[in-house]
Amino acid sequence: MNIRGFSSNMYGWTERWKRDGKTPEWDELFRACADSGLDAVEIDADTEKLKLARSYGLAISASYIGLPLHVPFNTLDVERSILPFAERLAAAEGSDLLLNADPINWKNVVSKSEDHFKQQGENLSRISELVTPMGLKVCLHNHAADNHNATGDLRSVVQYADTSVGLCVDTGWAFVSGCNPIEWVNTYPDRINAFHLRNQHGGMPTEDLLEGDIDFSSLMASAASAHYNGWLALELWHPDCIQPFRSMGEDVQRSINYLRSFTS
Repeated sequence: MNIRGFSSNMYGWTERWKRDGKTPEWDELFRACADSGLDAVEIDADTEKLKLARSYGLAISASYIGLPLHVPFNTLDVERSILPFAERLAAAEGSDLLLNADPINWKNVVSKSEDHFKQQGENLSRISELVTPMGLKVCLHNHAADNHNATGDLRSVVQYADTSVGLCVDTGWAFVSGCNPIEWVNTYPDRINAFHLRNQHGGMPTEDLLEGDIDFSSLMASAASAHYNGWLALELWHPDCIQPFRSMGEDVQRSINYLRSFTS
């Protein structure tokens, strides 16, 4: 599998820093990312963070935006909510604009209707039309923890969106929702444009990719069969419900070395 390299979402890093009683400062975070063997990070590529990341040899792979994609397009205010982020990502030579379909209510999640999922597909298509000329790929990131909304979000792309819209398969959230991320890759190989990689013991995140219920050997074999050639992005997460034995940097390094055994 000819991948672009190894990247990481930064949420897990900042949360682990807070858990360890440290203030998450970008200089220290990027240094730790580089030391762990990462090639890139996922950030909003503003001037200051971009310069700092590059000073540690890190590229920018993607930017992540959460949006209420189920609402009419004209209420999304894309001129403010999306295009500035996309322009910064394109200028940083990033490739993946990762959009999260936010729930109707984060604190008390509501089941979306099929019309909501259709609206999400329409909005994703229109956003893709705007940013494709910048050299960016729009990917829907699955974040729903329940099966109804997770499978509906999937249909937003594979049934209701233009073929230019792809999937960012978050393995952890897919598994928690009762879906099989390996089946997604096997069933929709042409739509797999990005990954967020995390393993799980049931609903609980594991410390690194080596342990857990998700068969990463099969996942990587499926990605290779799909001729995946994008970034492999980690999203390790150490919430208070688990007791990690190692630092985030050590767990990222272990996970990268593990993935290399499937990509080399």
